[in-house]
Amino acid sequence: MSGTDSPATRLQTLFEGQRLTPTQRRIAHSMVRRATDVPFLSSVELAELAGVSQPSVTRFAVALGFDGYPALRRHLREVVPAEPAAATGSYNEYQQAVEAEIENLRQLAEALADPRPVRQAGQVLAASRPLPVLGLRAAASQAYGFAYFAAKVHPDVRLLDQGGTMLHDRIDAAVHAGATALLCFALPRHPREVVDTLAHAKKAGLTVVTVADSAFAPVATHSDLLLPAAVGTGLAFDTACAPMLLGRVLLEAMCDDLPDAQTRLEEFDARAAARGLFVE
Repeated sequence: MSGTDSPATRLQTLFEGQRLTPTQRRIAHSMVRRATDVPFLSSVELAELAGVSQPSVTRFAVALGFDGYPALRRHLREVVPAEPAAATGSYNEYQQAVEAEIENLRQLAEALADPRPVRQAGQVLAASRPLPVLGLRAAASQAYGFAYFAAKVHPDVRLLDQGGTMLHDRIDAAVHAGATALLCFALPRHPREVVDTLAHAKKAGLTVVTVADSAFAPVATHSDLLLPAAVGTGLAFDTACAPMLLGRVLLEAMCDDLPDAQTRLEEFDARAAARGLFVE
């Protein structure tokens, strides 16, 4: 199986273009995360994995065009062949969390085999003056990290990492100042305020680019360009190595469409050296 033809990628292709309900998106997301195991799960086991009812799994299969879940499972066994399982029996819980993140990064690398979505997103973000960057709660650190580096090459980056009644006002102010796009980092658990803010941003005329944990995240319906990167769930709190790395890749793509990016970086380095800003 080629690097761009993994079980997760094949499942993702099966779900693309389908009009799924929030519950069905949850099932699809769970299936992608456990792509190699899903062809061998019963409908009850899949329901428990996704945290939904067994009838919801049946309705999901019918929504995909199958007679029922058994027909969907037979199809999956044909298009998502089993892969050799990694020998993780000797790993402790911390090592297992790291291994899961390595797998998330591997899936991200497979997705980036087609660089067009990231390049398109980079062009959209580079052209926006100013560029609002949104991330609340668990995603606030991702938004901050992106905004910190983006400000080195982009003339006007506006970080939106605090919720509240003024959030829509700040979106409106960015639009009035000339913004044409917004970048959002959206991670579980997805705050309702983020979904509402993206709906407001689209209504205000902004093109919404979103880095989310799944193509089926609640923010998907309010995103013009959604770039998925899975989070790790093996520890008490989710880990987000893949979304962070995807943010840096997106920043690189944005730099490619900012002709003075290198000049700005060199100017910053000169100022930093003159101020003795960093310990060499």
